[in-house]
Order: sequence, then C-alpha cells, then structure tokens
Amino acid sequence: MATTYRYRAQNENGKIISGQMKANDESELHAKLKADKMLLIEAKESKKGKVSFKKLKYDRVGDFSRNLGELLNAGVTLVRALGIISEDESIKPSERKIYAEVLRMVRSGIPLSEALEEQGNTFPALFVNMIRSAESGGNMDSTCKNMAEYYTKEYRLQKKINSSMTYPKILSVLIVVVVIVIMGFVLPQFDSLFSQMETLPLATRILMAISDFVAHRWYILIFGAIILFMAYKILMAIPAVKLLVDRIEIHLPKIGKLRKVIYTARFARTLASMYSAGIPIVTCIQIAKTTIGNTYIEKQFDTMIADIRSGKPLSEGIGDIDGFVKKLQSSVAVGEETGSLDSMLVSIADQMDYDAEIAVEQLVAMIEPLMIVIMAVVVGFIMIAVIQPIYGSYQSIADTGM
Repeated sequence: MATTYRYRAQNENGKIISGQMKANDESELHAKLKADKMLLIEAKESKKGKVSFKKLKYDRVGDFSRNLGELLNAGVTLVRALGIISEDESIKPSERKIYAEVLRMVRSGIPLSEALEEQGNTFPALFVNMIRSAESGGNMDSTCKNMAEYYTKEYRLQKKINSSMTYPKILSVLIVVVVIVIMGFVLPQFDSLFSQMETLPLATRILMAISDFVAHRWYILIFGAIILFMAYKILMAIPAVKLLVDRIEIHLPKIGKLRKVIYTARFARTLASMYSAGIPIVTCIQIAKTTIGNTYIEKQFDTMIADIRSGKPLSEGIGDIDGFVKKLQSSVAVGEETGSLDSMLVSIADQMDYDAEIAVEQLVAMIEPLMIVIMAVVVGFIMIAVIQPIYGSYQSIADTGM
C-alpha cells in the first residue's frame, strides 16, 4: 500500500520545494521526483490522517484567504494575523478550532503550508500548494487575495448551479405528489363505476391496476425506492461504472456540450491560478485535474502528463483530452507561441467563467420545459384513461336510446 510522504527537494534551478507525494518507499519517491527534475533532500511519512476536521466549504476558504491577505498586506505578522482570524466571533466554533490548530503549529515553527496540510482534507490541495509557492516567492498577501477571488468565484458558480436547480427539483417532487394523490385517493373513487362496465380501454385498465397497487401496496414502492437509491450509490461507487456514466454525460446531445463548458472553466481557472504563481506546469496539471469533477476527463490526464514530461506542448496535450472545449486549446497555443502563457491562461479562465454561467442558465432553460412536458404527459394520460370509458358509456346509452 502506498504511503504519503512529505518531502523537501531541489529543482533544476536550485530552488527548494516542499510538498507531498504517494510512493511505496523512499526509493520510488526519489525516482518520481527525479522524473520531475527534482533531487530529494528530505522525506518523512505524513501523519495528516490523524486529523478529523471537516472539509471547509469554498466560501469559508475564500473568507479565510481574504482576511489573511488583507492583514498581511497591512503589515501584520503571520502569527498575529492567524490569531485575529481564529478569535473572530462571527465564525463557527468548528472553524475556530481549525484556525487555532493552524496557529499553534505556525507558532511552533512549522510553515503555514505544512500547518494547513496537516489538517487533513480541511483545506483544498490547490490552496495549500499556492500558499507553499507564496512562501518561497515572498508574495503571501497577493496570493491570498488571488485565492480569495478564486474560491469566491467557485462558490458563486456552485450556488448558481444549486439555486438554478431548485425549481426543477420542486417540480419533480410536485409531479410525484400529484401522481400519488391521484393514484392513491382520487382514482379509487371510480372503482364502483368502472366495475359495472363490461369492458374497459387498455389505458384505463393499466391506470386502475397502478392505482390499486399504490393504494394497497404503497409500502412496496417505498421499499423499492430505497433499494434503487442504495443500488445507485453502490453502482456509482464502482470506478468502472462511474467512468462510463461520466463519459456518457459529456457526449449527450446539448447537455453534454454545456457540461464540457463547465468542466473546462473549472480546469482553466485552477490552472491559471497555479501557473501564474510560478508552480511547475506538471504540478499545476496534477492538481487542476482533481477540480474538474468528471472521472472520465480526469482519467485521460495520466497519459497527458507523461506526454508533457517527454516534451509535448501543453496545447497539444489539452487538445487530446476528450471533454474540453476547443477554445481552451486554441488560447493555450497562442500563449505558447507568444511567450505569454500565464496571461493567456488568466484571460481564457475569465472567459470560461462567463461561458460556464451561461451554460448553467441554458441547462436550466432546457430542464424546466422538459419537466413541464413530463407532468403534462402524466396528467394527460390519467385524464384520457378516466374520461375515455365514461364517454364510451354515455355513447352506448345514447346509441341504445336511439
């Protein structure tokens, strides 16, 4: 089983870099770092698994980063800045414990990046690596402000997606409730009427069978729903199934194209933030891929990273990824040709952020009418199934009277 090592290594420019990496032993760690053109200086096993703090939400990471950046920019020392943040009465007690632990470790002489890393998965890997880069570059205040803006944008996009899906979710619940009420309470009132008829249309027989099942065997539906939910969770926990589902998602008509825009925006924003801070491109890619949210796209980076290490241009590597929009590859290619890859990445990240917001709005615009159509079809089928035999009965009476 692979062990997570915390290491200090020297790159080809003589710069000392700290980080963490999984390896079976120190020999393998040395080989991996050598492949990245780094020389291992010191390594020890990470003990961060002992920490049990919960992962901070992006808005909280953004607030922490913003407050830290403002205090440092005002000339406040790091220890005092962390003390001020941890004593803030507006934060939750659970957050205060996290910041207090970080402060304790920094006071003992541990670098801030390592103190953050020791909190387990509380702080995102991107944030930890950006702080580590800032420690080496001496631009902690500006890096914190950039990270605050990054996580604020990411949180707003998440909130926009969640809030945009509120109406479709309410409509879905409404459809289920309406069907249950009609099937379980309204249609049984027609049993006596329909039982007197010699024959019933197929739609009516199907509807009454469903109604009888809902009214008398509702517990089976609840049990079945629970089983389906558990089965879904189990299947999605299987890597091969999750990979297949994520691959199908980005190839769906209309929806797949919009999801690609969202995934590309996440990757571009993370890559731009890290590369602009002077972090090696391979490390940028390794961390940026984990923020995408689609296992099918992330899986393709293993080959891409190997190609980048062997000298392949970043633009070509991105072009080989199935799941990104072509705009990203074109922009990166221009940045490579002009020698302004960092500024071009920031520019395309801003563009993709806007495109992602538009994509979310378009997704909702597609889902809402679809839900209305589904509801109309369900209610329409019920009405036809109920009215058809009644109309047929009246027609028979009219024909007999003649």
